[in-house]
Amino acid sequence: MPVAAPKVCACGKVVPPGGRCPCRAKADAERKARFDKTRPSARKRGYTGAWDKARAAFLKANPTCFCGAPATVVDHRIPHKGDMAIFWDRSNWQPLCAHHHNSGKQRQERRAAHGD
Repeated sequence: MPVAAPKVCACGKVVPPGGRCPCRAKADAERKARFDKTRPSARKRGYTGAWDKARAAFLKANPTCFCGAPATVVDHRIPHKGDMAIFWDRSNWQPLCAHHHNSGKQRQERRAAHGD
């Protein structure tokens, strides 16, 4: 079975196959921290006590992700971006497991935001 060759990072360090250079991880963490400073709090984005109750009721009625795993996240199919009409539109909600919400769904939204 073939083994991937190590890569050389832009900083000059050799990175094993499937690994990340510490300089890239640090740069990503710094970028995320800068973004988080400009982002409104969860409560300001609409995730209030009313949301907590509606979320719990939705997950009780829709307990599984499409993959069959227990759903732990109520995802907005169409990102609401602060629009409370879209935020509270239950037809826009879907139950997802944390894995599918935090991987595929987030990747989809990033692609859409960048016009890819």
